[in-house]
Amino acid sequence: MKRIVLVLTLIIASQTASAQLFSKDKIQNNQNVDKAKWSWGYFLGFNSYDFNFDYKRNRKDIQTKKNLGFNVGLIGNMRINEHLDLRLEPGLFITKRDVQYDESYFNGMEFNDSDLLREVNSTYIHVPLLLKISTTRVNNIKPFIVGGFSAAINLSSNQNNPDDNSNGQFRTKNSMFFYEIGGGIDIYLPWFKFTPSIRGVFAINDELVRDVDPNSPWTSNIESMKTRGLFINFTFQ
Repeated sequence: MKRIVLVLTLIIASQTASAQLFSKDKIQNNQNVDKAKWSWGYFLGFNSYDFNFDYKRNRKDIQTKKNLGFNVGLIGNMRINEHLDLRLEPGLFITKRDVQYDESYFNGMEFNDSDLLREVNSTYIHVPLLLKISTTRVNNIKPFIVGGFSAAINLSSNQNNPDDNSNGQFRTKNSMFFYEIGGGIDIYLPWFKFTPSIRGVFAINDELVRDVDPNSPWTSNIESMKTRGLFINFTFQ
């Protein structure tokens, strides 16, 4: 009997929550927030960057250890119509990756454990131009998808460093270009609009700066090395 009562209670609670979420009679917060031609905000979030390697010859994959990074930035939004917005989201993205080589890359060479690991620190000024496509608002939520292109400058780049991996310096380029796609939900609160979102970013150009030695164990077998990443942002407008 207790189980039956519990099940009935859960069903009633579920139906009540559903009715509150989707009822047409629910009071809508910030009804005019999306009607302005221009709007502004900021975001905070987290990132996880990786490298995608393409190889010239078949060898064991180079491994990338990802670390959790931090994002912060501003938002400029231009309303096109009820369902379309054009957004500029310049931000600062800080991350670190560890590149791990297999010992087979050093066959016939003398090496130590430090040669197998390269630490890559990146501080990106990341500027995406995005098209936001939203559904019709349902009470106080509005799901959307977003996509576009971006450019980034790596302030931690050592592209012009004359030293290379033979001196322990793993070099990357300072300019990157990406395409991006993701989605999220606008949540309309009484005082502001809060938006959790998730977005994947994929580099278009190769980021690796090759070593001077054409037979370098660190770079000679790499056809291309492209950044890819995942962003989780929390936006306030």
